[in-house]
Amino acid sequence: MTEAKDERRPAGELEASVMAALWAAAAPQTPGQVQRSLGADLARTTVTTILTRLYDKGVVERHRQGRGYAYLPVQEVQDAHGLTARRMHSELDRDGDRETVLARFVAQLSPRDERILRDLLEPDER
Repeated sequence: MTEAKDERRPAGELEASVMAALWAAAAPQTPGQVQRSLGADLARTTVTTILTRLYDKGVVERHRQGRGYAYLPVQEVQDAHGLTARRMHSELDRDGDRETVLARFVAQLSPRDERILRDLLEPDER
């Protein structure tokens, strides 16, 4: 294996780093601004690719700024918990048989998580 390949980050780590930079910013960020805030040896084109993928996933929105775009997290993804919830919805939307997917998800919950979910779905029965 090449040295560069050995230094690859785990899947999703770059996206998480980019999202953290966007959450920390007070305003929409250009790819160059995100690159500088990460302080890593990433090419601007790599940051642009990550931002474009996040935009395609519906996790960030973008607004024209000059010849490029400035990016910011969508309203419901303002933190890591919102991002996780968005991913869960995306996975659910990929399968046409929602009932089976949800049934299997619930069947695999720990007793503690099942109790939390019940409390969220049936707040009056607490």
